[in-house]
Amino acid sequence: MTDPTPARPSGAPPQGPVLQIGALHPLVEETLASEFAALRLPADPAARDGFLDRHADRVRVVVCSGRTGVDRDLMGRLPRLEAVVHFGVGYDGTDAAEAAARGIRMSNTPDVLTDAVADTALALYLDVLRRFSAADRFVRRGQWETSGNYPLTAHASGRRVGILGLGRIGRAVARRLAALDCEIHYHNRRPVPGVEHAYHGSPADLAAAVDVLVVAVPGGPDSTGTVDARVLDALGPEGYLVNVARGSVVDETALVTALREGRLGGAGLDVYAAEPHVPAALRELENVVLLPHVGSATVETRRAMAELTLRNLRSYLADGTLVTPVS
Repeated sequence: MTDPTPARPSGAPPQGPVLQIGALHPLVEETLASEFAALRLPADPAARDGFLDRHADRVRVVVCSGRTGVDRDLMGRLPRLEAVVHFGVGYDGTDAAEAAARGIRMSNTPDVLTDAVADTALALYLDVLRRFSAADRFVRRGQWETSGNYPLTAHASGRRVGILGLGRIGRAVARRLAALDCEIHYHNRRPVPGVEHAYHGSPADLAAAVDVLVVAVPGGPDSTGTVDARVLDALGPEGYLVNVARGSVVDETALVTALREGRLGGAGLDVYAAEPHVPAALRELENVVLLPHVGSATVETRRAMAELTLRNLRSYLADGTLVTPVS
């Protein structure tokens, strides 16, 4: 932990400085510029070397999104870096192991986006089973008039649903699905104390026991490819996948293959392996619901995330503590 920041004259920018990486919420960007006189890393790779040569040894705190993050190479270019303040609950863009080895603190924005992401998971769940988006396209194409009634779909209530990652978001998803009389199962690294839902020892075991698998684990190296071909095969041709976590958690190639070969019933996706790229094979399938990573994209949630990001930054510069540290 660093020493508390010494007192400064009223109206002076905080001693730092702070470095912004990538685009952020307007409130965060405006405050970084006006209150913190923050530097901003150029988007053009060719301009970065010169920028870092001039400013790198002044940077104490980086503010960035969880997807942008700070990788190992950039950490090596910032010798005085002490903290990375993430706008987002995820922080998979940052090399967490390297940060820990260097004693660099990290924060994120948990809790404030839990309900919005859980609502998105519920919407995807309902849509992929009942195929509402596909039915909407059916009407818009005029097919109701020319082809008759839309085909029957799967019932959404009373299903066995597995939640991969029963953290804050996973538990919020479980509460919503319980209102639909769903039977909840889950997998974590270890059972969650006080939880009555059925626990399974592996993702594949969980998938084999349920009709729908909802992915809500954190991103990062530890979870990359967790939902692989074996897990998808365990779900089976009448099973469904919903992913509101990170695209890296699912083996996207295996997912496309399973869907095209009819070995999986459908998928509802808000995240992808190489955003904003979405494989053409997924875009062509009627049994797949695709959202452009909007899990937390409500006005209220993004405002709350911005405010928590700034609280973390102010706290760290004031006394070296973070409001919501990543442990």
